[in-house]
Amino acid sequence: MIDVMAVRALVAVEQSGSVVKAAESMGYSPSAISQQIKKLEKQSGVALLERYGRGVLLTERGKTLAERGRQILDDVELLESTLLADPEKPEGTLRVATFSTASRGLVAPILKKLDGSGVRLSIIGEDPREAVDRVATGQADLAVVHDWQSVPLAIPDHLEVENLCLDDADVLVNSGHRLAGAAEVFRRDLLEEAWISTPAGAICSEALMQVFADLGRVPNVRAYDPDFSTHLEYVSLGVAIALVPQLGRPPLPENVIPISISDMCNQRQVQIVYRKTMAASPAIRHVVELLHHAAEQI
Repeated sequence: MIDVMAVRALVAVEQSGSVVKAAESMGYSPSAISQQIKKLEKQSGVALLERYGRGVLLTERGKTLAERGRQILDDVELLESTLLADPEKPEGTLRVATFSTASRGLVAPILKKLDGSGVRLSIIGEDPREAVDRVATGQADLAVVHDWQSVPLAIPDHLEVENLCLDDADVLVNSGHRLAGAAEVFRRDLLEEAWISTPAGAICSEALMQVFADLGRVPNVRAYDPDFSTHLEYVSLGVAIALVPQLGRPPLPENVIPISISDMCNQRQVQIVYRKTMAASPAIRHVVELLHHAAEQI
């Protein structure tokens, strides 16, 4: 009889392209994953992996087994989330991937409500692209992500998406800045400004780049930092301006002024994603409901 754990190991190797990375994602040692693959090879009588540089590739038979294995794993997950779960008693540990401001503004507020409920959250901070990948590959059960209108987020077909709320972003300037008295500004007014941005490649950084994209310019970024609290400090000191969403934003210092860009909508859609096979899970439904309620309070 084929071991589901062994099939899960093969699928993880296919998704990651490496025994080591598959082991990391599953929480096992590389040798344990290799043993599971060897078990499948012994049962099937054919090689399932082949060396390729420093990584591995699946053979043709390996690809076939992994494809059918994913279907089996989906069916097992669906069985566990529905037939084997008590709909009146959500329980278990959910692995949640979320970006930092949603962790502060949406996830943290629901933790008290989960105390004593039987549902526990294991939370990891991730950029939305990585969070979607974690859910898609089974490394997380649920993710809170954001989708900027200017930088769409790709969601695989086997994931369910629910909209939570819209999150506006403001341009933050020091109270002594030449634009501090303006209720709103045009993008061309900001062309020569020094900015602080999230790290290059992050979605929020790409959203800032898109502000000037059709003007044939890129913003003058003086500093990169993943923490919006650092952005507020730079603005407070008058050494940079910043594009900062409102969700989970710390209170603004008295000398930091928010203004809006009149000729561009800087808004992101905050969403929940989870695998469709988990849609009926009592624990997933309970947490999703709490997140919707938290979003309504914003």
